[in-house]
Amino acid sequence: MKIKIWSDVMCPFCYIGKRRFEQALNAFEFKDDVEVEWKSFQLNPALETNPNISIHQYLADAKGWTIDYAKQVGQQVTEMADQVGLSYNFDDAVVANSFNAHRFTHLAKKYNKGDAAEEQLFNAYFTNGKNIDDDDTLASMGEAIGIDSEEVKAMLNSDDYKHDVSIDIDEAAQLGIRGVPFFVVNDRYAVSGAQATEVFLNTLISAYAEYQQPNHTNNSDEDASCDADGNC
Repeated sequence: MKIKIWSDVMCPFCYIGKRRFEQALNAFEFKDDVEVEWKSFQLNPALETNPNISIHQYLADAKGWTIDYAKQVGQQVTEMADQVGLSYNFDDAVVANSFNAHRFTHLAKKYNKGDAAEEQLFNAYFTNGKNIDDDDTLASMGEAIGIDSEEVKAMLNSDDYKHDVSIDIDEAAQLGIRGVPFFVVNDRYAVSGAQATEVFLNTLISAYAEYQQPNHTNNSDEDASCDADGNC
């Protein structure tokens, strides 16, 4: 059974959703029969990498918020992340375009390390304040999961995987996906947002038991996600 997950590195709910999904998968009786594929999605393709401004300033400018309100929102999300064992540090987050990070994930897929690459990227962005658009940073992440750093740098200095990222984004558009995280289970069930672990587990059970049945959608009106208009 295959599960496709569209996400963006800079989406705070994508990391939370990853953890909740993992909790569900660990509780799923047939987890060894599940294949997970991460798919690229960019919330703001035009975003320019700028390590000289804070994420609070970026959000305030982008959304018309005050700095204090941006920090308040960040604190609320931090508390949500803490509930699944994640430590968010928005004060040190680096404003960065995620396109090269997605290319790195596609390279990692070549070695069946897509999930490990996503974990490295999320942790770097939300916890460790790393620039996920920096060649050396991405090369270091490659080394951490067993990919030669020179191969990562060579990829970044080429056009490799640019088309792959675009294909994922186009596929999301064709499916009508406007927010992430977005989970598609066995091409039959869809879960939008960082839903509760129970929602993921019930979806896994239903999809596994009814894979020959017509398509179903399993969404919640209260999904925690980020959309292409920059709303989180």
